[in-house]
Amino acid sequence: MEKPQALLLEGVHPDAAAHLQKKGFAVACRPGAPSEAQLRRLLKGVSLLGVRSRTVLSRVALREADALLAVGAFCVGTDNLDLDAATDRGVAVFNAPYSNTRSVAELVVGEVIMLLRRVFDKSRLLHEGVWDKSSGGAHEVRGKTLGIIGYGNIGGQAGLLAEAMGMRVIYFDLLEKLSLGNARRCSSLGEVLRQADVVTLHVDDRPENQNLIGERELRHMKKGAALINASRGRVVDIQALARALRRGFLGGAGADVFPSEPAANGRGFDSPLRGLANVILTPHVGGSTQEAQRNIAAYVCEKLVNYVRMGDSFYSVNFPQVQLPVMRRSHRVLHIHRNVPGVMSQINTVLASHGINITGQYLETNERIGYAITDIGREYDKGVLKSLEGISETIRLRVLF
Repeated sequence: MEKPQALLLEGVHPDAAAHLQKKGFAVACRPGAPSEAQLRRLLKGVSLLGVRSRTVLSRVALREADALLAVGAFCVGTDNLDLDAATDRGVAVFNAPYSNTRSVAELVVGEVIMLLRRVFDKSRLLHEGVWDKSSGGAHEVRGKTLGIIGYGNIGGQAGLLAEAMGMRVIYFDLLEKLSLGNARRCSSLGEVLRQADVVTLHVDDRPENQNLIGERELRHMKKGAALINASRGRVVDIQALARALRRGFLGGAGADVFPSEPAANGRGFDSPLRGLANVILTPHVGGSTQEAQRNIAAYVCEKLVNYVRMGDSFYSVNFPQVQLPVMRRSHRVLHIHRNVPGVMSQINTVLASHGINITGQYLETNERIGYAITDIGREYDKGVLKSLEGISETIRLRVLF
């Protein structure tokens, strides 16, 4: 039999290709993010797709994915993937929500130090041959307040690192979160903005977070404070931030993400923040350390292989989550269907009518689909598969041996 095809885009870490090849996949790797038209051509015959944050997987592209079983987002966010369309086609999506947590937190804390000490300004002047040994505008981080907006895994890690340097940590999150260390929860976004010497953002890209930090919020910040965004580019009104920096109201900023980012390395980049004093610009590298990328490669590949080989959907971002036992002396029938009442009854009626011996059965649902897994004996009437596919709500049927 031909090996199943895997396609890895955007320079996914080489460990991912090695891992998938070891598991029996034929792997093709391509740098950069393809256009939609290119992606539609590339997806022909591909069983596994691996992307990072720049490849846009649309409903149109998914329609061309005739063999696609699963998508691995070798990053945290999945905003570039049409999850509803993937779900409707029975394509499971997995990401790596925790593997680069430490890398992003370390970058944020490093930028806190560099912004308060105005390191980039000093370095720029020295590169230009100007010696400026003044202490003007330079501060220790000890005793300063770090405000964290979005107290998830990265925000919590950043807070612990900041506390270790003697900073006071406050945070705001829409959900109740257990405080780590001595961090204190604030009752509102404004409370954090008014108190913090440095504000760092760690929220997702949901529509309501667009321009979460705009003109009004920036005015609430302390004069001379700094803002760091290593979350999503649309979270900050970049024009408003540039104005606040030019006026001297804010003392500095760090941006690792932008509303519009180039599709590949080496492409041109422009931003209203370019050339401003005490502003650190990095090209979306918060999670781009060798350690993080290796961890992401191992984690996502394990989830993809477990899904393809065992049907295990645990930690999928769009599928009902099922953690399955190892198959023993049986076949595993995976039935993905639209989540309407009565489908499980139809499945079992079909199995019973063909005299199938069931050794194990599992069902989980979400608002869009149901995922039914049935382990059956080695000997069975092959006509049962045609009958299961014939259930009107069926999206996809797979059999694992």
